[in-house]
Amino acid sequence: MIKRPKVVFLAYYFPPVNAAASVRTWNMAKYLSRFGWDVTVVTPDPGVWRKTENLEKVDESLEKEGIHRILTGHRWRFLNPVFLRSRDHGVGRLAGGVCRIMSRRLRMEAQAGWDAEVEKACRRLTPGDVDVLLASGEPYGSFKSAKKLSERLGRPFVLDYRDLWTNGPIRRHRRGFARDEQRLLTLSAATTVISPSCADAIQARFSRTARPHVLTNGYDPEEMVNVVPYEFGHFAIVYAGIFYPPTRVVGPVMAALRALKRESGTAAGADWRFHYYGAWDEHVRGSARDFGVTDRLVLHGCVSRVEALSALRGAGVAVVITSVADEASTTHKGIVTAKVFDALGLGTPILLVSPHGSDVESIVQDTGCGRRFVGSDVAGMASYLANAIAGHVPRREPPNAYAWPTLVEKLDTILKRAVGRRPSRGK
Repeated sequence: MIKRPKVVFLAYYFPPVNAAASVRTWNMAKYLSRFGWDVTVVTPDPGVWRKTENLEKVDESLEKEGIHRILTGHRWRFLNPVFLRSRDHGVGRLAGGVCRIMSRRLRMEAQAGWDAEVEKACRRLTPGDVDVLLASGEPYGSFKSAKKLSERLGRPFVLDYRDLWTNGPIRRHRRGFARDEQRLLTLSAATTVISPSCADAIQARFSRTARPHVLTNGYDPEEMVNVVPYEFGHFAIVYAGIFYPPTRVVGPVMAALRALKRESGTAAGADWRFHYYGAWDEHVRGSARDFGVTDRLVLHGCVSRVEALSALRGAGVAVVITSVADEASTTHKGIVTAKVFDALGLGTPILLVSPHGSDVESIVQDTGCGRRFVGSDVAGMASYLANAIAGHVPRREPPNAYAWPTLVEKLDTILKRAVGRRPSRGK
C-alpha cells in the first residue's frame, strides 16, 4: 500500500461554524483528503461557538471524507462574544467589556485565547503523525502555533492567508507583529494568499521572503449542484454578507436602485426587490431610506448557508461589493470576498462594485459572469440592472478554474513540495 502523506491543518473557522471562512477551510480539507492526504484538522470544539449549523451532517461528511479532528478548548471567549459563547450578563458582561476595550487598545486578536489551547490539544502528536503543518489565518495566532508545533515535531509548516495581516486594509495590529510576520514568512516552507495583489503587498513589505502562491477562494461543484432556487415571485437583486464602512457600504447600489425605480414606464420599473441577507439590517435600511427605496427592500437577517445559497440561485442578479472607491491601494485591490465565488458557482449574474484594476474585477469580467462598476458609476449599475430585468443578461456556466477540485490540485503540489524539508529554526 502507498503511504498517504499526513497534514495537520490548524483551522479556527471550520464547520459546523456558520462563517464564510469555514467554506474555504472545509473545501481545502475535503479535497486534500481526496487527493490522497491523511487530514487532521485542529479546530475549536463546536460547543464554544454561538452559531453552528448541521452538526450531524458535518459529522457524517467528516466520516465520509475520512477527515479527523482534534477539538480544542478556547480561553478568553469574552474577547469575541459575537462568535463565542461567554457570560453576557451581570459581572461577567461588565468584566468582558472592560477586557475587550483593553484588548482593542493593545490591538490583540479577538481569538487570542485559542493559541494555548492548540498546543495543549496537540501535545500527544508525534513526528510520525504529521508530514507537514498547514495553518489558515486569521487568526494569525495560528501561524505562531504552527511554528511552535513545527519546532517540536521537526516538520515544515505552510501558511494560508485569507486576508493580509499587519499591512491589511481594514484591521490594525501592534507594530511588533510585523517582526513576527517577517519571521514566520521566512521560516515557513511556503505561503498561499487569495489574490495576486495580496502577494504583491506581502512581497513589497517583506522583500526577503519568497513570493507567495496565489490560491483564491472558490466554489464546490458538489455543493452547488444540490442548491434549490428560492422562488421569489419577482425579479430579485440579492446581497448576502457584511459591510466595512466607509469603504464597503451599500449606498451606491441604493442610488442605482433609486434610478431604476424611476423607470416606472419601462421593463426596469417592473416588479423587483432588493433582498439583503446578513447582520447589517440597520445599515441597509438606513441607506434605503436615504434613497427612497424602502418599498423595494426586503430584509432577511442572518440565515443558514443553505438559505443564502438558495436565495442566490433564485436571484436575477447577485450584488458583490469590495470597495466603493474608484481608485485604491494595492492592499484594497487584493480584496476578493468569498461571496463572489458562490455566485460564480451558481451561475448567477454578478453586479460587482470594486475599484479600477482590482483582482476581483478580472475574475468576474474575464469569466463573463458579470460586470464591474466603480462606486461612482450609478448610471452604469442602473443600466445593468435594467438589462437584467429585461432578460438581456444571461446566466453562465460556472468556470472550472475556480472550482475547489482545481484549486486544491495546486495546494496538493505546494504541500508535497514542502514535505521532507527541514524546518528552519528561529526565535
